[in-house]
Amino acid sequence: MKKYIVSIATGLVSGALIYYVCLPALNLQSGGFWIYLLVVLGLMWGTFAVCAELELQSINPNKGKKNVVQVPDEKMQRINRQVAISGLVAAVPLLVLLIGSLSSAKLFHASRYANMITVETADFATDMEEASSVSNIALMDTNSARIIGNRTMGSLSEVVSQYEISGRYSQINYQGAPKKVANLEYASFFKWLNNKKNGVPGYVMVDPVKNTAEYVKLGTPLRYVPSAYFGEDLFRALRFAYPTKMLDQYYFEIDDQGNPYYIVSCVSSHAGLFGARDVSEVILFNPCDGSSQIYPVGDVPSWIDIVYSGDLASEKYNWYGTLKNGYWNSKFGNLDCKVTTDDYGYITIEDDVWYFTGVTSVGGDESNIGFIISNARTGEYTFYQVAGAEEYSAMSAAEGEVQEKGYTASFPSLINVSGQATYIMVLKDDGGLVKLYALVNVENYGIVATGSTQAEAMKNYKKLLGSQGIASGSVSGDVSEGSVIVEQVRIVELEEVPVVYITAENGDVYKGFLNADESLILIREGDTIQVQYVETDVPHIYQIEDWSLE
Repeated sequence: MKKYIVSIATGLVSGALIYYVCLPALNLQSGGFWIYLLVVLGLMWGTFAVCAELELQSINPNKGKKNVVQVPDEKMQRINRQVAISGLVAAVPLLVLLIGSLSSAKLFHASRYANMITVETADFATDMEEASSVSNIALMDTNSARIIGNRTMGSLSEVVSQYEISGRYSQINYQGAPKKVANLEYASFFKWLNNKKNGVPGYVMVDPVKNTAEYVKLGTPLRYVPSAYFGEDLFRALRFAYPTKMLDQYYFEIDDQGNPYYIVSCVSSHAGLFGARDVSEVILFNPCDGSSQIYPVGDVPSWIDIVYSGDLASEKYNWYGTLKNGYWNSKFGNLDCKVTTDDYGYITIEDDVWYFTGVTSVGGDESNIGFIISNARTGEYTFYQVAGAEEYSAMSAAEGEVQEKGYTASFPSLINVSGQATYIMVLKDDGGLVKLYALVNVENYGIVATGSTQAEAMKNYKKLLGSQGIASGSVSGDVSEGSVIVEQVRIVELEEVPVVYITAENGDVYKGFLNADESLILIREGDTIQVQYVETDVPHIYQIEDWSLE
């Protein structure tokens, strides 16, 4: 009886300690749960075996000695059986792990993996809204955001000595504009110990378009963050509130009023015990007071931007692209097998954040057969069949345009310029600071334009398209030039984009986008200007590519 009591006590104590430290989900679909159970049962069995050995020694003190006859004893045999049986029980979690992993394999569930998503096909030139301006494109990568954010923190002496900015910047859409946000974290255990009564005072918001950052101080500080300890640790608070949920990725976001939340995805398996995991629920966690609410994945509030991670979005498309014609085809025939490229970027469409990544044939060359975009909140997919350069080839082309400067290109975003699929990216110096912007044509990555601002790069790129006669959509034809006497100037805001309309004395109308060329605001009625322009779909209305005063 003693050995049972001791082994059970060992299991309870060790199980409680391991659970508190490792925080496994108490869920049969969690591999971590079975590993946790294996360790606890293994400790119990080890304790039981040691106690049994001590009991055997008391029954037969000559056990193990040489030249001494060992007398079998019924009690000894019973104890050995108990040790063997308890060892088999302790090994059950290992058996579940092995069988569960095998039964969840793609070999047995290829169709389930492939059918996790539905992919719509659309025409890029008509479905993707044309980027008449570039004021809403988030091109800054996380490393650049860290540099700008740290620079802002450096001016706050009362904060920087006790806190640091989290390295996990979240890409969100805040009040109609793209932003990157990251909360402050305790700099160390002792900084947490000294400041836990005050909490974490705020977060940093970076504007990836203007390359600026601001520190936002909260009225109610954050209490539950990943850098806190014991009961204030974010993951411990989540685990104790949701012991059975398989917690996956988490993101720091703010709602439209600037209130902070952690968005935590919960996953479940769709193939066997451990396979084809996907987000099933989302926890909205308030780090200020520890309150939370859980939503089915289809019912999350619309202001939340990231439910599915970019890695998961790419992985699910790879399941779809490689397994839809069966497992063995994905290994040998590769008929119609497609995969995403190695990385992904962000696009803001209306009020949602979307991932975009190129799609290439399995075993193909360094080119794309198209692109997918995936909604980070809803998980919907759209495929555009646009053949051309993959992202890293375009990055190399942009770097080659200014190779004497030694700048490095960031991973690009994808936009529609005059019906042309176009990569847009930043070029950074060795310090990670943005120096230039570059646009590269997807289908012909020899067409590269750069500029010190997004607007200048766009302007130069449109000139290249016009000069080569490949632009389509809202403008067409070659770039023309002429002299115009300005009779009237009007500024009209179309879909939040200011457009300058210039009426000439002969009745022709010339339009330009103020976000793309701020100098248009200098044109006055009565001026005579020299205009470079292209035709639009409407007769006698022309789009300004460049202008100057005569």
